[in-house]
Amino acid sequence: MSGKEFRFFLSCDINLPVTFRVERLLGPLPSSPKKSPNSEEINAELYVECALYIDGAPFGLPIRTRLESGGASYCWNELITMSTKYRDLTAHSQLAFTVWDVSCGKDEGLIGGATIILFNNKMQLKTGKQKLRLWPGKEADGSFPTTTPGKVPKHERGEVERLEKLVNKYERGQIQCVDWLDRLTFKAMEKIKERENCKNGNSSLYLVVDFCSLEHRVVFQESGANFLLPSPIASTNELVTVWDPEIGKINPSEHKQLKLARSLTRGIIDRDLKPSSNERKSIQRILKFPPTRILNGDERQLLWKFRFSLMSEKRALTKFLRCVEWSDVQEAKQALELMNRWEMIDVCDALELLSPVFEREEVRAYAVSVLERADDEELQCYLLQLVQALRFERSDKSRLSQFLIKRSLNNIELGSFLRWYVAVELYDPAYAKRFYSTYEILEENMVKLAAGPSGEEDGFKLWQSLVRQTELTAQLCSITKDLRNVRGNTQKKTEKLRQLLSGLLSELTYFEEPIRSPLAPGVLITGIVPSESTIFKSALHPLRLTFRTHNGGTCKVIFKKGDDLRQDQLVVQMVSLMDRLLKLENLDLHLTPYKVLATGQDEGMLEFIPSRSLAQILQEHRSIINYLQKFHPDEHGPFGITASCLETFIKSCAGYSVITYILGVGDRHLDNLLLTEDGRLFHVDFGFILGRDPKHFPPPMKLCKEMVEAMGGAESPYYTRFKSYCCEAYNIIRKSSNLILNLFHLMAGSNIPDIASDPEKGILKLQEKFRLDMDDEACIHFFQDLINESVSALFPQMVETIHRWAQYWR
Repeated sequence: MSGKEFRFFLSCDINLPVTFRVERLLGPLPSSPKKSPNSEEINAELYVECALYIDGAPFGLPIRTRLESGGASYCWNELITMSTKYRDLTAHSQLAFTVWDVSCGKDEGLIGGATIILFNNKMQLKTGKQKLRLWPGKEADGSFPTTTPGKVPKHERGEVERLEKLVNKYERGQIQCVDWLDRLTFKAMEKIKERENCKNGNSSLYLVVDFCSLEHRVVFQESGANFLLPSPIASTNELVTVWDPEIGKINPSEHKQLKLARSLTRGIIDRDLKPSSNERKSIQRILKFPPTRILNGDERQLLWKFRFSLMSEKRALTKFLRCVEWSDVQEAKQALELMNRWEMIDVCDALELLSPVFEREEVRAYAVSVLERADDEELQCYLLQLVQALRFERSDKSRLSQFLIKRSLNNIELGSFLRWYVAVELYDPAYAKRFYSTYEILEENMVKLAAGPSGEEDGFKLWQSLVRQTELTAQLCSITKDLRNVRGNTQKKTEKLRQLLSGLLSELTYFEEPIRSPLAPGVLITGIVPSESTIFKSALHPLRLTFRTHNGGTCKVIFKKGDDLRQDQLVVQMVSLMDRLLKLENLDLHLTPYKVLATGQDEGMLEFIPSRSLAQILQEHRSIINYLQKFHPDEHGPFGITASCLETFIKSCAGYSVITYILGVGDRHLDNLLLTEDGRLFHVDFGFILGRDPKHFPPPMKLCKEMVEAMGGAESPYYTRFKSYCCEAYNIIRKSSNLILNLFHLMAGSNIPDIASDPEKGILKLQEKFRLDMDDEACIHFFQDLINESVSALFPQMVETIHRWAQYWR
């Protein structure tokens, strides 16, 4: 939705009861504490009476909250549902709230009342928290106009009321969230409130009511009306907002013209139509549109007109299917016939057909038939997104679900990852039933598998080996929890961990039966080595565990509890995918796509890669060159290290610079940039992506000056080679922009924080990074300028902006 659009619901269309939440009372009660005959103080027992008035007359029966006797702070936090529906409201509908005290015996004591009108002066339904000032000793009056208005009059409003109005907008999402600035603002607001309370004596009593918010704003319109009367136009030049109830609806005349133009009687003529030179150019331009682009009426009409001549162009199918009027039975039938005769599309385009844009079951089934051509290695690259695409299916036992299960039965790695990806989504209340259905079908089918002729396990044993993975992670969660309660430093916690593994939990040292590693299901692990298991110095105390493997080796993993790893899992999957795309073009940039698996909403495993952070390296060795010289010395090599080690370092720096730029990775500092002994640099900890960054003025590319210095500086030939690798990698990845955008589009319904907050905005930010408006040569110049801009920002210069970017890495 663009910033200029205003989407809304009409009140006459909402068949839901009026709902709001009575939260709490603010301020001191007007009377002093009451005392019983034995001189004991009696706390006031309060309830709120809520009544609806329409055009000044009571409508329906009033509703009371429960009694609350919480002392100084009275908090009901009770959801009230009226018998009246939103569609029955008028423009002058009001809610009257009266607070009563029943602690005085038989006679109920009146505390005060307040009235609020439900629609504002723009005829929009009020939403969010409303702070109503009570009129002491007066029962709420529902007449119109009311004598007990809850909103403070404009001439009496101070700074606190103005700030509370802004907070209300902030909570409704109308003010952008900026974490660091919000914290400062709310602290300042608290001080202002304290100062105002001291000045005014804080004598007023307020009732806080929270009105529910729908997906869009609600605009008042009476039932049966086909227009809205605008507010009377004043003699001044003031702009008047007039709501058009036909916005978003089909124009009958345009629809009729479209039907005539697409008339099926024209089908015979359309078969022989060939586009002109200008029409071919327009069609080619449309085919180059990214999958996020919505086609306008002329573009849709053009593709429909030449649909028969486009059937040999596989790239055109997804665009053609966007042009179909699926509500027209005959048109939909012809489109499906053409789809099945169309040139077979690529797997990348099939992923687009599984997005929420395409709801037709036949289209989604066709996409699955294309996916069946992908081998297991390619399918594993997209498995995370294909599981998320189950949200957009129309049934729990869809063709996509059956396909994923079928392929998983033939490949235990796919089966293991499918089980974990589905299990994590069981916590989603909206789609838990769908994911549980897939989980159950996978279990039923795997258990029925017979043992293979070459001695492979039967299905029951295979499934049990996967279930034991869950049992293992549950035990590791329990260990992490116990270790957090151990007093002392990290060393004492590590000693406690080794004691547990050698004593009470000795069954973890040697498993009764081998367990498939959750990170690499093809590897069987047989137990944990206590002496090589430690705890990281961190608030969450993640475990670094060394597992014995079935073939006599070891593998090291990190287990985290208390951190959502689903975003890290997505980013590392993208790094792995881009590494694959680069290698297919014979460009190996020595990336390190370590394995990450979220095993729950706040737990997961990561592959441990022996390495040191740049912060540690610079502290101990003062430079990256000194560190690499320690492991790969060469007197005749560049900077005293072997040429192959330096080449590995340069390539890995280039690869991660490009990938972190495209994915908009934020919060980069020297502690989350790691370096291995053989010169491979890689990034960890992806808490901020798609342009989000907690630091001010981040540079365009995450390239620290220590990395540039290790290449010999900005004038070095090795730095020139680094820029060459960056530009080459950028253009290779740009060729697969549709694939990457489609994969992120399938994640639109996921619970990954930086995507769930605003999926549409995040995907458009990602699309911007590909610069699809440029050709390869222009992109080389663009990316070189981007690198130069980032590097210039890292060295002391006279320009203030450059100085700010330099602070980013400190």
